[in-house]
Amino acid sequence: MNLQDKLDAFKADFEAGKPPYSVPRSVIDTMHKATAELIASGAAQRARKAGDRVPDFILNDPDGKLVSSKDLLQRGPLVISFYRGVWCPYCNMELQALQAALPELTATGANVVAISPQVAANSRKSVRQNNLAFPILSDPGNDVAAAFGLRFALPDYLVELYASLRNDLPAFNGDDSWTLPMPARYVIGQDGVILYAEVNPDYTLRPDPSELLPTLRQLASREP
Repeated sequence: MNLQDKLDAFKADFEAGKPPYSVPRSVIDTMHKATAELIASGAAQRARKAGDRVPDFILNDPDGKLVSSKDLLQRGPLVISFYRGVWCPYCNMELQALQAALPELTATGANVVAISPQVAANSRKSVRQNNLAFPILSDPGNDVAAAFGLRFALPDYLVELYASLRNDLPAFNGDDSWTLPMPARYVIGQDGVILYAEVNPDYTLRPDPSELLPTLRQLASREP
């Protein structure tokens, strides 16, 4: 079963209220409304795409070590996954899928990192919970996500919903901006040019990691 099949199965159970889920239909309708508005805004079309240069960044890993995009690219092509946080089940399923595909991805010479706005403690929780062998970097205030064109502010009605569900983003992320990144996946060549880009304003849609392999293998075949 590929990643999207797993996400679709989870979504069907969640929206049907199957145990252990019990969410009022009004909550689901509000989430659908917010997603539809984000799609209609055209924000995804304005994000960085294939052919663009990657914005340079330096972020902390969960242990407080600075990680530079330039240093990562010196070692090989770079796969980046932007995700919302440890509280998001769809994001956790994506991280698990990336971990399962990690041997194939790194066999091409690529490095894999995930980026989220959450504080280091929650990144460490993501690593433990999903048994990850690749680093998660903290992007305070979603500033790097903004440089990629991925940051968006939650509408007031969604902020109210999240607060009522005790999904306290200021606590998770260490800032009160109530912003998130649109989930996105990138492959970046060592020259800093984006070769693959997938941006999803609908957080329930995520490409399978296997979709990265043709681009990465083509890059590997060009190496002297």
